[in-house]
Amino acid sequence: MTPRLPATMQVFERGWLSSNNILFTGPDTALVDSGYVTHAPQTLALVDRALDGRPLGRLLNTHLHSDHCGGNAALQAAHGCHTAIPVAEAAKVAAWDEDALSYRATGQQCPRFGFDAVLAPGDELDLGGLRWQVLGAPGHDPHALLLFCAQEGVLISGDALWENGFGVVFPELADEPGFDEVRATLDLIGTLDARVVVPGHGRMFGDVRAALGRAGSRLDYLAADPRRNAENAVKVLVKFLLLERQRIVLAELPALLASIPVVAAALSQIKRPHTDTPQHDAWHDLATWATNSLVRAKAARIDGAWLVDA
Repeated sequence: MTPRLPATMQVFERGWLSSNNILFTGPDTALVDSGYVTHAPQTLALVDRALDGRPLGRLLNTHLHSDHCGGNAALQAAHGCHTAIPVAEAAKVAAWDEDALSYRATGQQCPRFGFDAVLAPGDELDLGGLRWQVLGAPGHDPHALLLFCAQEGVLISGDALWENGFGVVFPELADEPGFDEVRATLDLIGTLDARVVVPGHGRMFGDVRAALGRAGSRLDYLAADPRRNAENAVKVLVKFLLLERQRIVLAELPALLASIPVVAAALSQIKRPHTDTPQHDAWHDLATWATNSLVRAKAARIDGAWLVDA
């Protein structure tokens, strides 16, 4: 049974290349998260069709990974919408530091966008005629935010909680704390009286306790051996590349992975200590492992010389 949402709230479930978009109508109009840049025309079409001629007044981001804000620039150009981003990212966006914003590090695209306001834990917002709390959600991203409407029991969780897990714990790849932060965020969600969760990816769900249990087990598994988080990150990033490009020449995959700094960081955690494997062979081995893992999971297939999105 699909959980009930307030009448002024609509969710566009987008898949894994683009985040879900949450549209609010009522006294004013607002969109939370804008998807990836390659899907920006579809994002605009979805928003325009739903608003039926009304302009989009506001745009907000739960965090600034490219799959959550890649449509910002297109929406701003089309609607001139007032844009609010997490406060800790403001200086990076103002300077458009693509290294600090993770876009170069992950090998992903994000057109430059501006902002008009910032969101900080403790803030309160009016969206769709309802009051929403802004809460910090570090772990997957150190500066990520949750939006919670206590009146309706609705939580917009971004990538902090999905029905079956959460997003890659990227800080751990840079030898920065992340696992404890994920646990603290899950504990925080457990204190909220959430009736329904709208995640950053996947369908919205109502059994929050069960989802928290699965996420906690997943976290225990990853934290027990950091290589597991690193391997997961590589698979996710290769799958993202496939979703974006649809197909990659197998022979070119090792060099492609070597060009992505986050994958290089992951490789340093995946390689066993004291290994004497030449770096060139290590990239080849990593590409082969990632390919085989995605094919086994039916997330990709091999078509002659190509790795193809499934």
